[in-house]
Amino acid sequence: MRGLTLLHRWWGIVFCLLFAMWFASGIVMHFVAFPTRNAAGRFAGIAPIDLTHLLHGPAQAVAASGIGDALRIRLVQRGDGPIYLISGPSGEKALRADDLGEGEVHSEKQALVIGVDDATRRGLNATNASVDTISHDQWTVSGEFDSHRPLFRVALNDGPGTELYLSSMSGEIVLRTVRRERLLNYFGSVAHWLYPTALRHHHQAWSQMMWWLSLLALTGSVLGVVLGMARLCRPTLRARSPYHGWKAWHYGFGLVYAPFVLSWIFSGWLSMGGGQLFSGGATPAEIQTIAGAAAWDTLPPGHEMQGVREETKEVEWFLLGSRIYRRERTGLDQQRVIRADAERDMALLDQASLQSDEVNFAIKGLARECTTASAIGADDNYAVNPTLPGAPVFRAICGDDWFDIDGASGALLQKLNSSRRAYRWLFGGLHTLDFPALTSRPLLRATLIVALCLCGLAFSLTGVVIASRRLRISFSEGA
Repeated sequence: MRGLTLLHRWWGIVFCLLFAMWFASGIVMHFVAFPTRNAAGRFAGIAPIDLTHLLHGPAQAVAASGIGDALRIRLVQRGDGPIYLISGPSGEKALRADDLGEGEVHSEKQALVIGVDDATRRGLNATNASVDTISHDQWTVSGEFDSHRPLFRVALNDGPGTELYLSSMSGEIVLRTVRRERLLNYFGSVAHWLYPTALRHHHQAWSQMMWWLSLLALTGSVLGVVLGMARLCRPTLRARSPYHGWKAWHYGFGLVYAPFVLSWIFSGWLSMGGGQLFSGGATPAEIQTIAGAAAWDTLPPGHEMQGVREETKEVEWFLLGSRIYRRERTGLDQQRVIRADAERDMALLDQASLQSDEVNFAIKGLARECTTASAIGADDNYAVNPTLPGAPVFRAICGDDWFDIDGASGALLQKLNSSRRAYRWLFGGLHTLDFPALTSRPLLRATLIVALCLCGLAFSLTGVVIASRRLRISFSEGA
């Protein structure tokens, strides 16, 4: 037992400050999220498509792109004209819609024009805007931006300190941040994830470091619980604490909040597993199978843009079950979806989202015994957000595998097997209190998270005091 006591003591000296930082930053994270890409931010600055400059159709764009496995084609308006964005498993390509020339952004001057146009449409003051080219920074270091590098960072130099990040591949605004958000994130996500740019840029090294740190922290916590319970079970010590002062506080906090501390650090460790402990999501082959394959040149010539409304801000052609659909978005939460691979009366096909029979047709491609796809409720324990607010998400259950398909875009949003469903509770439930009874009561959930984190912080700070005193004694004895 003495050996465990010494091990826990020195383990605590190393990790008590880390625990304190994790608990404190967890509170900030709950209220201020890390800057991420989202449709709301993108739609805020784009203009309706100028159809007068649309001289080539999507089939011609696919042929010119050289992407033979294209699954999606988007048409959007940029500050310098409409652009086709073609994407598939083999890559992405941007082409100008007027001449099918390369649509990438190569100069800071061009990026500034696009950025200022976007900012103006957002109602922001871009009078003093400036631009620089970056590979990555604190907010764009994750892998989701890799296909867009280098990035152009357009600083508006306005009151809120707005910065827009523009993709060199597509010319789209892929991220927007403001000064307050960036500052608070240094005390939240950056501190919590040990996320300095120089380290996070090396994803594998950062991931391994966080995995081992979390595991060591979990081990130290388990040692503390074992020691605390052993002390508690000694008959002569049941009536009172064997410690005094700061050690008594540490002992008491540890016994009371051990379940929260252990579940929190355990779930945090699981999140850093990188797929080592839980299976991954959908495979590229499954995504391809559900989308199917189709010859884009089967789009009826002259009908590719038939019925597109003047206020449309984005047109997307996509594959689902080897059928070609067209999705027209006039706003963040307004769209219509139609079949585009045949000449049809558009008025008869004006629907906001896909229907279940269209999803079922695509699911047949998996060649598995699957249930009929049906829309899941927003209160489903495993719900995922659709790309269009309020749109249905259809779930087909194929044995142990659940496939959730977006009714707005036909995209496979997630695949859940028993492993991923367990992870949803072990991480989402234990780490963020993402339980239905609490998510339906956001104020109660926020109060519990803050209260528990404050208790964890207090517990950690008692360890900091004890550790600092032990170190002073050790140094004085050494001197």
